[in-house]
Amino acid sequence: MPVISTFFGIIIRMYHNDHAPPHFHASYQGFEALIRIADGSVYAGTLPNRALRLVQDWTARHQRELLENWQRGVDLLPMQLIPGADFDD
Repeated sequence: MPVISTFFGIIIRMYHNDHAPPHFHASYQGFEALIRIADGSVYAGTLPNRALRLVQDWTARHQRELLENWQRGVDLLPMQLIPGADFDD
């Protein structure tokens, strides 16, 4: 599964041709959660609160790029890297 971003020890991955709803996988120190792109909510798994807040804030800022990567995955095209929250202004 391609890694599309990393920041503050959090790894963001997205599968090619994955099941709906559009989402990504966020992992941090042995925890993993599936995060909906539309609203940043967790629909499976868990992350520590601080990591989850970072991921949700990052999701809101990069929703367009995440949706573009989701479509690339559906089309079986290479994913694009997305800057991590540690590079956001």
